[in-house]
Amino acid sequence: MNKSGVRHAPPRAGAMVEALRGLGYSTATALADIIDNSIAARASIVDLRFVWAGKFSHVEIQDNGDGMSAAQLDCAMRLGEKNPLHQRSENDLGRFGLGLKTASFSQCRRLTVATLGTDGLQCLRWDLDVLAAGEGDGWHLLEGADGSSAAIVDSFGGHGVRGTLVLWEVLDRVVTDSFREQDYLDLIDRVDNHLAMVFHRFLEGTRPRLTLKINGKRVLPWDPFLSGQPAKPWHSPAASAPGMPGVEVECHVLPHKDRLTPKEYEAAQGPDGWTAQQGFYVYRNQRLLVAGSWLGLGQGRGWTKDEAHKLARIRLDIPNSADAEWKIDIRKSTARPPVEVRAWLVRLAEETRIRARRAFAHRGQAPRTRNGEEVVQAWQSEKFIGGVRYRIDPDHPAVRAVLDEANALLPQVKAMLRVLEETVPVQRIWLDTAENHETPRTSFAGEAPDEVTSVLNVMYRNMVVRKGMSPVLARSRLLVTEPFQNYPELVAALPDSPTEKDQAK
Repeated sequence: MNKSGVRHAPPRAGAMVEALRGLGYSTATALADIIDNSIAARASIVDLRFVWAGKFSHVEIQDNGDGMSAAQLDCAMRLGEKNPLHQRSENDLGRFGLGLKTASFSQCRRLTVATLGTDGLQCLRWDLDVLAAGEGDGWHLLEGADGSSAAIVDSFGGHGVRGTLVLWEVLDRVVTDSFREQDYLDLIDRVDNHLAMVFHRFLEGTRPRLTLKINGKRVLPWDPFLSGQPAKPWHSPAASAPGMPGVEVECHVLPHKDRLTPKEYEAAQGPDGWTAQQGFYVYRNQRLLVAGSWLGLGQGRGWTKDEAHKLARIRLDIPNSADAEWKIDIRKSTARPPVEVRAWLVRLAEETRIRARRAFAHRGQAPRTRNGEEVVQAWQSEKFIGGVRYRIDPDHPAVRAVLDEANALLPQVKAMLRVLEETVPVQRIWLDTAENHETPRTSFAGEAPDEVTSVLNVMYRNMVVRKGMSPVLARSRLLVTEPFQNYPELVAALPDSPTEKDQAK
């Protein structure tokens, strides 16, 4: 202890770095952190190369950015060199000055960075085995490449073009004892899907700002919001947060499965599937941080992810100057809205969730005809203090016809309808929906046209023969009656003079 009563207490290098390895990066999120540095260096091309060689496998990340001087490389390789509280360029995708090191250490024991900048080829490396064997503070940053990778660095330097190479070797957190080549190929697919999502706004367009390649194959952008898809039932204009410059929200409801081709539906579900991908998508400088989360928001308790709201996705943009307010973590994977915008976000999200639930419940079809007329539905929801009940609409033509002709059987018919209302298998429907990941079939979905026509004939004859409607009026009523609004061709084919034979069908 010195005279001032202050001790110098640096962390042991080996122990400190081993602790940092447990921050929770996946290979995909770690690589996204490396690519952030390439974007900050104004790279337009980033090449990722996964080389399989068993326990000697390695990963290369090479960009055509500005490269670094010797001093800049030294700074980039040190832990904690940058203060996250200092002001940064508005286009900077980093914050803590740890991403390159912590992301890399989470995957490998040897990190080599070579760069071609103003001082020519420069190369430094961290070797965790060297740190573990060191004594004292032991923060030994090594110069040059290891013998096993010297040829890779020399090949990079031989191009004579500015840029940076990041090399991961000794992939102990990736290539474990049971890890095989097919596992490596599966890992590459997961990385591709993740990067396609995280950087989709950089990869989009006829002249994208960034080209990403994995083993020579271009990474194609994955747009969570299906921008330009004509089947989308709704999306809002962009809205700016009151009193918080740079924070902008755009709400989207995606099409129901029935409105997309199987290929479109599979592509739109995202890396983790439809239910997991619902919620807010938080971007900082157009780089995706959070991919589908309700951010702890909700009315009372926080919303959970469920099937009914899986079509809801909300784009939320924040500036990098708001990192501290939004509690952005080192891995850039979590965000917490400041209290002053939470109520505003809840209002926008609630409207989106309501619209998404409606699109989900109606299988992508709004309860209106092609001409915009309101459809008479067989079931109505009745809200009360204790919750919601579902009632059969007595004015639906099929129901009204029976009630009007019931005569002495009217009490029994009403009792039957009430029993049906009180025994709607809501829990079973929700369980089947959750297990099958789609709504149960309704509206004659999958049925032959003859099945629809047989029911139509019964209702049509009752309207014309019993009720005295003209055929034109009866057909027009059927066109706005659930579920027949979905079968205008069959309605149009009904005869002008229905007969007993039609009734029998």
